[in-house]
Amino acid sequence: MAFERVCAIDDVRPDEAFAAQVDGYDVAIARDGEEFFAVQDLCSHAAVALSEGEVAECQIECYLHGSRFDLRTGKPTGLPATEPVATFPVEIRDGDIYVDTTTTLNGVSPS
Repeated sequence: MAFERVCAIDDVRPDEAFAAQVDGYDVAIARDGEEFFAVQDLCSHAAVALSEGEVAECQIECYLHGSRFDLRTGKPTGLPATEPVATFPVEIRDGDIYVDTTTTLNGVSPS
């Protein structure tokens, strides 16, 4: 695994995602309580940045049409999206968030 530092945990607010580029991929970092997640920052329905939407109840919502995705699995939890987004491994080290985009947790290939 090739983890790359993305940001400090304090950079990620509880109700919104932090947009970053990791190894050429757009990634949205989001939190649910004290747990952090990394998903591909691209709605599978409308190809817009998920990081622009709201985060609540371990889901991220696309601001354009309201599709929601589970932060743990990348699976859509609200229409109109029907395809999952890629999810990436996250590590917390000394108050910083590291993400590995060389592998996905849910088997979805990032585009």
